[in-house]
Amino acid sequence: MNLEGIISISGMPGLYKVVGQMKNGVIAESLNDKKRSPIYSHQQISTLEDISMFTTGDNKPVSEIMKSIFDKEKGGACIDHKADEKQIVAYFESVLPDYDKERVHASNMRKLFNWYNALQATGNLKEKGTDASEDKPKAHTEEKPKKVAAKHKPDTTKVATSKGVKKTAGVRKTGVA
Repeated sequence: MNLEGIISISGMPGLYKVVGQMKNGVIAESLNDKKRSPIYSHQQISTLEDISMFTTGDNKPVSEIMKSIFDKEKGGACIDHKADEKQIVAYFESVLPDYDKERVHASNMRKLFNWYNALQATGNLKEKGTDASEDKPKAHTEEKPKKVAAKHKPDTTKVATSKGVKKTAGVRKTGVA
């Protein structure tokens, strides 16, 4: 799963995609309603690439868990995050059987399923390196002959200036520095 640029912001619902940077933060676009908002450096931001879940062995990245959900559901939506807790836990066990039962809570599972469904609904779940444009066959286009650019001659005309005044390159002198 390619979750590059997808973030979760503490205190704000939903997922966001980083679209730009500012001096003291980033500009994020909501995946749900496409509204852009500034996210400042004092807000807690987590990228989905960096989040992982506890297992009995090594921690498993969220991208790998979402990949297994994607494969299980054949690209469709998973269980609703508002379902009964027993159903949530049973579904999560089918996806990640070796999760740490003491450290991974039902709320973590709900959040993961909510994120997965949000990404699936907006079409942001795709493999790394695959793109919709790569699936389509490319049409053969004829290359047009390139035009040879005419040689540009430098402008040698002289501009009359007042005697004794230095010409500045567009800088206005105002005040003392």
